[in-house]
Amino acid sequence: MMIKEAVPADALMLAEMFIGYIDGHREYISHGEIQMGVGEGFISGGQLVAVPSGCAKDKWLKYINEHIADKETSNVWKVVDECGALAGFCVADIQEDGDEPFGMVCDVLVSEEYRGKGIGGELLQTAIDWLKGKGVKDIYLESGKNNHSAHRFFEKRGFCHVSEIYKLA
Repeated sequence: MMIKEAVPADALMLAEMFIGYIDGHREYISHGEIQMGVGEGFISGGQLVAVPSGCAKDKWLKYINEHIADKETSNVWKVVDECGALAGFCVADIQEDGDEPFGMVCDVLVSEEYRGKGIGGELLQTAIDWLKGKGVKDIYLESGKNNHSAHRFFEKRGFCHVSEIYKLA
């Protein structure tokens, strides 16, 4: 397995992996995907129900292309296997709307067949190292409300739960 920076030609492949994943794993959809129009969230029985939007692929392609193009404040890494097949990816960026710039790990996704091999941890560490190399001190991430396996993954790597996001019903 090899981690490489993504290039514009990778955008469609990354989008297809992402959209394919959230279509079957709606717990991945967080407020970020809902806010950017990739997901739709509605309240049913007092609980959030999140689904990919009808234009999810187009919205996510716009997002990923922007992150690939801007290497100063964002980056995208992909993991490919020995045959060149996509095994996973990670997206990170630097946010400027705080007291000090802070890092955001926007997405970490590993194909199910490659999970448990340390790829997610390597991708996450690549993003953390890149953010720290840019002088960022605080690093955050967001995760879907019911994405419990991801929560455990992040907590094992030093992240802690700091807030809740609420949506008006």
